[in-house]
Parts: sequence; structure tokens; C-alpha cells
Amino acid sequence: MKRLVNDRPGFPLLFLLLLVLSGCVTGGHAKKVPDAVPPPVAETSQPQPSGPSVKRLGEGREGFVIREPVNLDRQARADFDKAIELLKVGEDQKGAELLEKVIAQAPALTAPRIDAAGAYSRLNRPEQAEQHLKAALEAIPGHPVAGNEYGLLLRKAGRFTEARAVYEKSLAAFPEYRPLERNLAILCDLYLKDLSCARAHYEAYSRATPDDKQVKLWIADLQGRSGQVAMHKESGPRQ
Repeated sequence: MKRLVNDRPGFPLLFLLLLVLSGCVTGGHAKKVPDAVPPPVAETSQPQPSGPSVKRLGEGREGFVIREPVNLDRQARADFDKAIELLKVGEDQKGAELLEKVIAQAPALTAPRIDAAGAYSRLNRPEQAEQHLKAALEAIPGHPVAGNEYGLLLRKAGRFTEARAVYEKSLAAFPEYRPLERNLAILCDLYLKDLSCARAHYEAYSRATPDDKQVKLWIADLQGRSGQVAMHKESGPRQ
């Protein structure tokens, strides 16, 4: 079966926004993945955290919010907003330059680092992208968006084992962030040739997102290939 490998299906561009509440909410914004964008409701009454914190949404809602204390002055906030607008129109170089100013003022804040990493990836500057993603993961271990982006970066570099470790760590921390599950399955299937790993994560993703028909086709394809391997083993190698 011909497979179109898409790094981030439904994620043509990913922007993290600083939502100024009592603290700060970092949300992964991505089309067609509603659980990745938790609405910032009921957060305004909560006290500002002293450090990064992660909270799963309750009351039947899937997703999470990552709150980070923000110590940005007015100019830095304006720079961040302007940077996001630049990234949205493809001005990655200018956007990254503004984000570097924000990062210099708040190096522990993950949102500008992840956005900068995305800009550097599109600018074919993977070293700078990796630097920012590693810093984001140091600030919040297992950060789901940073882990997903870092896994993709490592996979593109052919560092498949490292990519798997990053995906698995973030997925263990945030199993409800579905892109991690899907991209780990693709990595295991097409790059590591670990079919049992691929099947487990395709099926987990499909159970969580039953409307994704493409993944159902991939599971059927995988089952077919697994059956061919089993038949080949039973009949012995072809002469």
C-alpha cells in the first residue's frame, strides 16, 4: 500500500501562544486536533504558579494546559505577538529573530522556544531548532509539544532510536496528546521496522480517534504485511 508519510498530518504550522491569565497557559494549537488546544477557561481564578506546572483538563474534557510564570515586559510581549504574526505569513527569519529577544528575557519559557524551533526547522537550521527543543524539554520534562517536534526533528536526521526515546517519554507523561502516538507508530512502522510497536500505537491512536479512516487503512496494511511475514517464516525462505 502506498503510504504518504506526513510528518504532522493536520499540523501545517504549529504556533504556541502566550495567553495572559493569572499565570500563563501554553497550548499547542493545531487544526483538527481539538484536544490539543485546551480552552483557557476556569484558569483565570487560579493562582500564578511559582514554576512550570501541568494540569489535565477535567469534567470530561480531553487535553491539558501547561502553565508557566511569565516575566515579560510589555515590549517582550509585543515582540512575541509580532513574531507569531510573522511566522503565520512565512516570515520565519524575522520571526525567529524576535523570538530570540523574548527567549533572552525569559529563557525558561517554553512557548517561544518551541515556536523558534519550528522557524529554524523550516529555515533548514536543525542545530538551532534542537537547541531550543532540548531547552524546552529541560524546563518541562516530557513536554508533549516539544517532544513531538523534537521526535520529528530527530527522525528527519535519521536518529531513529533517539526519536523513539523522546516520543515514548513524552507519551508516558501525556498519553492524551495524540500526535505523539501517531508519529511514534509511523516511526516504528516505516523507519524502525518494529511492526509490533507500530501496531500497538496505531491501534491506540485509532481507539482514541475513531474518525481517522487513514489510520484504519494503515492498520489493515500492517496486518497484511504481518501475515505475509508469518507465512514466510512458516514456509521457510524462498529458494
